[in-house]
Amino acid sequence: MTATAATSPTNEAETPLSQAARTAQLYGVDRWGHGYFEVLENGDLAIKNPLNPAAPPLSLPEMLHDLQQRDVHVPMLLRVTSFLENEIQAINKAFLGAIERVGYKNAYRAVFPIKVNQQAQVIERVVDYGRPFSHGLEAGSKPELVVALSQNLPPDALVICNGVKDAEFIRLAILSRKLGFNTMIVLESPREVETVIEVCRELDVEPLLGVRVKLTQKIGGNWAESSGDRSTFGLNTDQLVAILDKLRDAELLHCLKLQHSHLGSQVPDVNDVRRAAIEACRYFTELTAEGAPLTHLDLGGGLGVDYTGEKKANENSINYSVAEYADNVVEIVRYAMDEAGIDHPVLVTESGRAVTATSSMLLFNVLETTLYDGPSCPEAEPDDHHLMTDLLAVQGYLAANRLQECWNDASFYRNEMRALFRRGTIGLRQMARAERVYLYLMSKIRSQAASDPQAGDLMEALNKEADIYHCNFSLFQSLPDVWAIDQLHPIMPLQRLNQAPDRRAILADITCDSDGKVDRFILSDGESPSLPVHSIDDEETYYLGVFFVGAYQETLGDLHNLFGDTNVATIQLRDDGGFVLLHEQVGDTIAQVLSYVEYDPYDCLAAFRQKVDAAISDGLLKASDRRELVGAYRDSIEGYTYYE
Repeated sequence: MTATAATSPTNEAETPLSQAARTAQLYGVDRWGHGYFEVLENGDLAIKNPLNPAAPPLSLPEMLHDLQQRDVHVPMLLRVTSFLENEIQAINKAFLGAIERVGYKNAYRAVFPIKVNQQAQVIERVVDYGRPFSHGLEAGSKPELVVALSQNLPPDALVICNGVKDAEFIRLAILSRKLGFNTMIVLESPREVETVIEVCRELDVEPLLGVRVKLTQKIGGNWAESSGDRSTFGLNTDQLVAILDKLRDAELLHCLKLQHSHLGSQVPDVNDVRRAAIEACRYFTELTAEGAPLTHLDLGGGLGVDYTGEKKANENSINYSVAEYADNVVEIVRYAMDEAGIDHPVLVTESGRAVTATSSMLLFNVLETTLYDGPSCPEAEPDDHHLMTDLLAVQGYLAANRLQECWNDASFYRNEMRALFRRGTIGLRQMARAERVYLYLMSKIRSQAASDPQAGDLMEALNKEADIYHCNFSLFQSLPDVWAIDQLHPIMPLQRLNQAPDRRAILADITCDSDGKVDRFILSDGESPSLPVHSIDDEETYYLGVFFVGAYQETLGDLHNLFGDTNVATIQLRDDGGFVLLHEQVGDTIAQVLSYVEYDPYDCLAAFRQKVDAAISDGLLKASDRRELVGAYRDSIEGYTYYE
C-alpha cells in the first residue's frame, strides 16, 4: 500500500508555478485567449499558430523589434491571418459536423457581413480562406455591394443584400446575376418591393429575393434593441402578407427563395438563440404554406465572442461554444421542418464578430506615467499645521490590524488640508508636502493590504486610486466601442511577465479629452478598475496590447483630435515559429487627416509660408529663419499623427 501511495499521481507534490505562469493566471490568458496566446518563461507574451499547434510560439516583443527594423512602428494594428483562417474553419466545420450528427439533409452557407470589417486586406482573406466552404459576403449598402462584386467568390457562395436599397442598388444586384453571382436581394420594407418590380420589368431579368422578418423574440446584451418587433429593420406580419400578395400579383413569387430573420449581435445566451430559431422556423413554414418556394433560411448574425473568458451570459461573454451554437441551430431547424413536412432549407448565418474579432490586436507603447504613491515621506517642520502633524502621525500606527483605520485617517487629513489650501490658510509648499505624505502612506497601506486576504474591500478602494499610464494611441480612433458602449477587451503587457506586476494603473490615451481613458479591465477574478502593470524603466520601451479588436473597431473610429488610422501590419505565422509580413499599411499622415475634414494641406502650407514671409517683411524674423520654419511645418504635415 505504501509503495502504491508513493507512486500515485494524487499524492505527488504539485510543481510550484513559475512567476510567468502565475502572471498568465493573473491576466486570465487561458480563460479569454482562445488558445492563441502563451506567456513564455522569459516574460514575453507570445502568439501561437492554431493551424499548426506544434509550431513554436512567436514572441510579440521580438516581432515588434523585427517590424521596427523594417520601419513599421507602434501604435500598430496587428492582424494575424492564421487566427482569421482558424475562425473561418471553426465556424464552417462546426455546422458541417452538426449537419452530419443531426442528419440534416441540406448544406450550410456562411456569409461575412462586410460592415464588421470593411478593410480590403480582411475581406480578401475572408474570401480566400472561406473558399473551400463557399463562404459568401453580406452587403448592407451600395459601396459594400461594389466591394462584394469585386471579389473572386466561389460559384456556390452567396451575396446577401440587406439594408435600405434604392433603384441603383437593386439594378446592380439583379444584373450581377448575369455574371454568375448568387446575389439575393432581401426585402426590408414595402417600398422596396415596388422598386424591385419596376427594375425587374425594366431589365427583363428575374431576381433572387428574400424577405427580412421581424421576430418577436428579444435577446439580451448590448444589442437587445436590434432584436424583437421594435427593431429597426425588417417586416412585421402584416407587411409580410402584403409583400407576398404584391409578388404574387407581379408574378415574381417564385423568385422568393430566402427568409432572413436576424437574431441580433453578440447574443450572450444560447437559449435566446434557440427561441429565436424556433420562431424563425414558424415563419418559414407559414411562408411555404403561402406558396413561397423558399430554399434558404438565413438566421443572420448573433454568434458571440467570449471577450472575458467567463463563459457567462453577459454583455462581454457568452455561455456557449461555436459547436453548441451550430448544434442547436441545426437541430431546431431539422425538427421544425420534419414536423411541417418541408424539405430542409440551406442554412445561412451572417457571423461577423466571431470571424474577425480575435484576429486583430492594437499594440502601443507607454509614453509616461503619473504615479499615485511616494517613495519617501517628508520630515515634520516647526511651522506645520496641526492637520499636517496628524497626517504624518499615521505612519506611527500603520499595522496590519489597522490598515482600514489608517486609510480613513490619511484620506480625512489630506482632504482637510486641501480645504485649508483652497481658503488660503496654508501655502503651496505645505500643500505639496501633504500630498507627498499621503501618497507615501498609500504605498505603504497598499503594500500591506496586498498580502492580507482579509483586505479585499480595502484593496478594491485602493485600486481605484491607481496610477495613470499615458499611452500612444487614441481611444476614439482605435477602440470606439470601449468609449461608446463600455465594451471590454482583454488588455495586458507584452513583456516582463516573468516579474510580478508591482503597480496598478488606468490607461490614458494621447488625446486631450477626459474620456480618453480605459478604466475597466479583464482579470482572472473578474472585472477590475485598474490593470496590474510594471514600474516603467526609462531604458526600456514598455508595450501593452489590446486584443480582439478585429470586429467594428477598425471601421467605427473617428478623428478625435485629428488622430488618424494607425500603422497596420498583417502577418502570417510560419511553422518554424517565425512570421511573414504579408502587408504593411502606413498610418495616416497629418495631411491625409486634414483632407478628411475638408482642409487642403497645400493651402495650409501656402498660408503658413505667407505668414512667415509677412513676418520677415515686418522685421520679426530673419530671412534665414524661413527655411527652418517652413521645413518644420512641412515635416509635420507629412508626418504620422501619433507620437514618434
